[in-house]
This record gives sequence, structure tokens and C-alpha cells, in this order.
Amino acid sequence: MSDILEELHWRGLVAQTTDEPALREALADGPVTFYCGFDPTAPSLHMGNLVQLILMRHLQRAGHHPICLVGGSTGLIGDPKATAERTLNSPETVATWVARIQAQVQPFLDFGGDNPAIMVNNLDWTAPMSALDFLRDVGKHFRVNAMIKKDAIATRLASQDGISYTEFSYQLLQGMDYLHLYRAYGCTLQTGGTDQWGNLTAGSDLIHRAEHQSVHLLTTPLVTKADGTKFGKTETGTVWLDAELMSPYAFYQFWINAEDAAVIGYLKTFTDRTRAEIDALEASVAGTPFKREAQKTLAADVTTLVHGALATSAVQAASEALFGRGDPRALDAGTLRDATAELPGGEVAPGASVVDVLVATGLVESRNAARRVISDGGVSINNDKVTDLDAVLAAEDFLHGQVALVRRGRKSLAAARRSL
Repeated sequence: MSDILEELHWRGLVAQTTDEPALREALADGPVTFYCGFDPTAPSLHMGNLVQLILMRHLQRAGHHPICLVGGSTGLIGDPKATAERTLNSPETVATWVARIQAQVQPFLDFGGDNPAIMVNNLDWTAPMSALDFLRDVGKHFRVNAMIKKDAIATRLASQDGISYTEFSYQLLQGMDYLHLYRAYGCTLQTGGTDQWGNLTAGSDLIHRAEHQSVHLLTTPLVTKADGTKFGKTETGTVWLDAELMSPYAFYQFWINAEDAAVIGYLKTFTDRTRAEIDALEASVAGTPFKREAQKTLAADVTTLVHGALATSAVQAASEALFGRGDPRALDAGTLRDATAELPGGEVAPGASVVDVLVATGLVESRNAARRVISDGGVSINNDKVTDLDAVLAAEDFLHGQVALVRRGRKSLAAARRSL
């Protein structure tokens, strides 16, 4: 990339910078040492964090030096929310989450080779510092009248409950991180989400006051759905990167259900596809949207990035099976469980008639209706058509001893779960 900043703009990864011409020049003259921080306020990173990891990948590939900070100290405090005080997690919980997130970050960046990423924990330089040293060496550079203008702080101060000194001090801690990394590694660029702008400027201002030097900031936009609503949420909650909190199948489905109006923007932001490839997919969305080629590419690329190629192959096979175009018997037990978790259905014992199974899973309202759809050839078990009105669900029809896929017509699908 001759101009990495131009590439980041095209991919929708730039919202704000402190001084864009100066940053562009620094990146061109490079290499620049940069950092992004991740607070362990949960056991996993989520889709908002993925944007930052992808930004770091682009910068590292362009030859710049990444520092990944997992905040063992800032995670003990928590970034102030505009709505209410955070519940403080125990040091043991935060330490566990630090380790999990450090392991989760590893595959996204190159920690070896000629330009290795560096992993740091701000607890290492915060914990040894006394309260007096913190107040004298860091606190003296901050002005309260500026601190209270930050959006979240101002909102909380205007509320009935106010804000604790603990959370009020968060921006000092984050500012100190940038100062430490500037001194220890020559770090001159911090990245983050646009909602973190206030905390990021605390660091650049601190370096300016303490070191009389100017450094850079770059934020990414909050990625939204086509209607402008916040991205990264589903009906059931956060889109986690950890397979234990959100299965690869559910993760894949999240992306494949992207709206036509938003999918090209997501491809630019979340994949490594070239301009030519994305232009071709944009033409497909405009000309043959029913093929959903852009969504399939997006889902496959992001799932592979986060969960690996094998997981992607498994969830693609599950999707085909659930849409009647594959063999569900080929699915492994975990993928089958994940793929059928949200399907409607009911518990059924081996030996039950298919007529009764259709009623039990809610695909028909009565046994007479069940007989009619079987006679019309509209019923299948595990994608095998059923034509015998006396057919039963055998024990071997329960895949992995767990569930049988029951289909009525082309679109109505239910799960017959084996009763104990």
C-alpha cells in the first residue's frame, strides 16, 4: 500500500484524526509504533473490538509496529458509561479475562517475524505506582474543567446519581497508558472507536504537557446497520468472538443475514477483499440480489477470520442441510446442536409416527392435516421425503442421538428432539 491512510479511508476505518496531514506524513515516513487498548470488562471481545483488530492488521501489514494493550488495571475500574455506574469485577475475575482476551487477540496479529506485535498489560506499570505518585506525576497535568466536558462524564454529572471518583479517574489511567508507551516504546499513535475520543485525547494531551511532544490519534466509526442503528447487537445480545459465548453457526448467520444496503460497507471494513472483488460483489447485489453472493462472501470471510476455515466449512454444511440442500447426517454433533438450537420443535420419543411428530413439532395443527401434507409429498425427515402415512421416527433418525430435522414444504423446518 502506497498510502495506508487512503486505504483505511476507503474501507471506512477512519472517523477522526488529530492532524490528518501530519499523520499521513508520519505513516508515509514510518514505521510508526501504534497501540490499541482492550479492557477486560467481559470474558470475550465482541464485534466492536473486531474493527480495532482489523485496523491493527492493516497497519501492521503496511509495516507499522503494533502494541496490543489488554487493560488489567483499567479493567478493574471500567470506562464510565453515560447511563449508570459499573459494577466492579474482582481482581481474580479481571485477571482471568485478561488471559482469555490476550489469547483471543493472538491469531489476528503477527507476534513473530520481522515486525512482531507486542502484547502489554497496563497493570504492570500501574500497580507499582503509589497514589501519591499518581496524583503528583499524572493528576497534576489534568484540568477538572476539561474532564467534566467529556460526554459520558457530563451526562453522569447531570444525573441524580452523579459519578464516583473511581470512574471519574478512568481517563487519567488511560492517558497514563499512552504516556508510558510513548516513553517505553516510542509509541506515537493510538487507535480506538470514535466513542473513545475523549479518553484518547486525554493521552495525547498528557504527552503534550509532560513531554512537550505532539502525538497522533485515529478513531474508527461506529459501524451501523443500513438503517443507522447500532451495529454489533442481535435480538439475543452481543455478537461475541468467543465460540463459547456465540457459536460459529450463529456468528455465520449474523453475517449472512446482512442487508443489501449494508453488505458492501461490511465487506470493505471486515474483510481483506480487494477493490476489484468488492466492485464485482456490489454489481452482484445490484443485478442479482437473490443470489446473495456478497452476503455469502462476507459470512465466509469473517467467520474464517474469527473461527478458522474448518469451522466455516462446518457451518456452511449445516446451512445447506437446514435449507434442504445437504446431508444433515454429515454434520458433527456440535455443529448440529448449534444449527438447531433456535429451531422450533418439540420432544419426541423413538417409534412415534411421523404424523404425530408433525403435530408435536408444531408444523401442523392436527393429525388429519399431517396426513394430508404427507400424501401431498410435502414432508421430509433429515431431508429424505416421507410418503408412507404409517412411517415412524426410528432411533437412528435422531442424528447423534439428539435431534431429527422435520420439514414441511420448502420453508417450514422444525427440530424433533429426542425425549429422555
